[in-house]
Amino acid sequence: MDTMRERFISVTSRLLDEDPRLALVLAEITMDGFRPAQRRHPDRVINVGIREQLLVGVGGGLALTGLRPVVHTFASFLVERPFEQVKLDFGHQDTGGVLVSSSASYDWPAGGYTHMAPGDVALLDTLDGWTVHVPGHPDEAEALLRHAYAAGDDRVYVRLSQMSNAAPRPGADGLRFQTVREGGAGVVLAVGPMLDGVLAATEGLDVTVLYAATVRPFDDAALRAATARASAD
Repeated sequence: MDTMRERFISVTSRLLDEDPRLALVLAEITMDGFRPAQRRHPDRVINVGIREQLLVGVGGGLALTGLRPVVHTFASFLVERPFEQVKLDFGHQDTGGVLVSSSASYDWPAGGYTHMAPGDVALLDTLDGWTVHVPGHPDEAEALLRHAYAAGDDRVYVRLSQMSNAAPRPGADGLRFQTVREGGAGVVLAVGPMLDGVLAATEGLDVTVLYAATVRPFDDAALRAATARASAD
């Protein structure tokens, strides 16, 4: 099985061929995987070097020209380091784009804490107008990436992980939480690649397990309904 990052390369490369509005901005990270796409589309595959603030600024500028920018690097360098640019060049300018990260949370411990981003979603949640996807499998990542690329001028963050569940969840490309297991003693919400671990940890317990591949907007209706059912039981 390929990884989410590998799927990101393949699906984005194909869509760059098909959609003249799509543009990709990189900061060295994953550049090798996109060299064939860059040769085909040198005007729409741009590598700014290790300059993360510029990375986001270029993405925001491309959006102002009418393009659909896809901005990519490690999560810590995509959300935390250039946070002011994310806030201003997308939010303040009211432009749309797709931020696609890799190696979220503690995926690459060898990189040290500079390369970890356990708080990226919480930080992005302080800004208005962002949809946040956290796929749990490469197939889910592809579906959510395609949805994000075609989402007009919305602002979308797709958080890719090196971790993956063994199988995708049908319908995980939607915004609603899914009921994976039903129980009467409580509710556990599993997000993205944590689903398999949550199912193993709750095996034999009388709890409902919900699955979320999208955490913003937050499906509070599904959580309230599941909690009400568990309370009634």
